[in-house]
Amino acid sequence: MNNSHLRNIFFAIFFIALTSISSAQEGNITVVQDEKVSTLLDLKIQLAKENKLNDRYKIQLFYGDLEKANKILADYRKSSLEWSSNIEYETPNYKVWVGNFRNRLEADRALMTIKTIFPEAFIFKPKL
Repeated sequence: MNNSHLRNIFFAIFFIALTSISSAQEGNITVVQDEKVSTLLDLKIQLAKENKLNDRYKIQLFYGDLEKANKILADYRKSSLEWSSNIEYETPNYKVWVGNFRNRLEADRALMTIKTIFPEAFIFKPKL
C-alpha cells in the first residue's frame, strides 16, 4: 500500500470515531410501570428459588419399614454428621433422606463421609 491509501484509511477511521463521539447525547429516561409488574417479578423470583431448591440432590440411607427407618434416623442424628435428615413415606415403605445438596459434586463429597457409617447410602435426585 502506498502512503495515500494509508492516509485515506486513517482519515476514514478518524472521521468515524469523531462522528460517533459527537453524536452521543445525554438525557433522562423515566419508566412508568404498573405496580402489578413488580408483584409479578417478585412471584417469578420466588418460583425460581423454589424450583432451584427442587433441583437438588439428596442421599438415601434406608428404604423399608418404619421401625428400622426410625432407628437409622436416630443413629444418623447421633453421629457427628452435619446435614439435615428426615423420613419420607412412599407407600408402603419409609425412606431416610439426608441433605439438600446444590450439585452432584457436593453430594459426592458428603456421600464419601456418610458411607463410612452407612455403607448402603446412595445419591439421588428427588422427583417433583
